[in-house]
Amino acid sequence: MEIYNKLTKGDTFFLLAGPCVIEDEKSPLEIAERLKDITERLKIPFAFKASYRKANRSRLDSFTGIGDRKALNVLKEIKKRYDLPIVTDIHEVKEADFASEVADIIQIPAFLCRQTDLLIAAAKTGKIVNIKKGQFLSPESMQFTIDKVLACNNEKIMLTDRGTFFGYQDLIVDIRSIPIMKDFAYPVVMDITHSQQKPNQTQGVSGGDTRMIETIARAAVSVGADGIFMETHPNPQEAKSDGKNMLQLDKAENLLAKLKLLKSVVSSFNSEI
Repeated sequence: MEIYNKLTKGDTFFLLAGPCVIEDEKSPLEIAERLKDITERLKIPFAFKASYRKANRSRLDSFTGIGDRKALNVLKEIKKRYDLPIVTDIHEVKEADFASEVADIIQIPAFLCRQTDLLIAAAKTGKIVNIKKGQFLSPESMQFTIDKVLACNNEKIMLTDRGTFFGYQDLIVDIRSIPIMKDFAYPVVMDITHSQQKPNQTQGVSGGDTRMIETIARAAVSVGADGIFMETHPNPQEAKSDGKNMLQLDKAENLLAKLKLLKSVVSSFNSEI
């Protein structure tokens, strides 16, 4: 419960951030070091996020990882070297125990948020469970995903919005989802990078409009999001997964500083009402 409280009980938003996937053994450590430096100076609670394997790829030849054990060892090194909580996602029941060897937060991908056995396996690890709301799901329906985790006596729950399907090849953010899900009394996170994704492109690689990252982030903080999720990379154009909707790493500090200031303004405004 200590990590959960450190992340969620502060006076500002918390951050879940890192590259989409572990691409090698060096760059994730560099990203973690940079993000830790930024968040410590801005006093933003931070957990490092990276997938050790990507299972939900459109094309057969898409990059999925450097090997599960090898990637998990990279996350283990980040956790040890930088004293950071770790977020990683799972896709199958058998992955829950494996990932929980290192992860402090087990993330359930949006497409899998209704998978009962997967939610139960994640909950039984005793780790924090971050459930991404499916693009096909109403925010009200997240109550049923919560119930599955609570049934395993795990109350360390986070809910993350990542946009809603808008036709076949676009997403739209319904900002009403944040206050609706906050009514469940668990921390609500906004995924500011995947939510401007343009999925199902004809070439089999998701597109995106990174100009919208700050817009979505500012809107989310304004209506009370407890956390921000984002994927970031030093060279998004060279990233092996989701490069077209990742924030360039050298833009992270400026964005987070703006959001921190906005959060303080919103908090002051709310306290005066």
